[in-house]
Amino acid sequence: MHLVFVYGTLKRGGSNHAFLAGQEFIADARTPPGFTLYVLDEYPGMVAEPSDSDGVTGEIWFVDGECLRQLDLLEGIAEGLYERVSVPLVSPPAEGAVESYLYAQSVAGRRRLGSTWPV
Repeated sequence: MHLVFVYGTLKRGGSNHAFLAGQEFIADARTPPGFTLYVLDEYPGMVAEPSDSDGVTGEIWFVDGECLRQLDLLEGIAEGLYERVSVPLVSPPAEGAVESYLYAQSVAGRRRLGSTWPV
C-alpha cells in the first residue's frame, strides 16, 4: 500500500477520479512552499519552484500496488511526462513517505496556476 498526494484531475470530482475507485481517501492536504501548478492542457502539472510561497493543495490517498501501476501509466511515467517522487506535506503532516507526480517537461510558455487546480 502507498500514500499518494493528488492535486489535479485525480481529486474527488475530477475527470480522472475513477482511477482511485476502491482506494481510501485519507485527508485534504497541502505541500510546503516550493511547489506550484502550471496549466498544461486539460490538466495541471506540479513542479518544484523554489520561489513559490504558497505550496499546492490536494488530497492524500492510500492506494494498492495495482492502482499505483495504473496511475503511473496515466501520468506517463515511462514516457517521461511525469515522475513519481516523495513530497513533503505541511497539512496534515504525513507519518510516512507520500509520493506525488511532478511534471518532468518544460513549463516554458505555460500559464502558472499557483496552488489549486479547480475541479
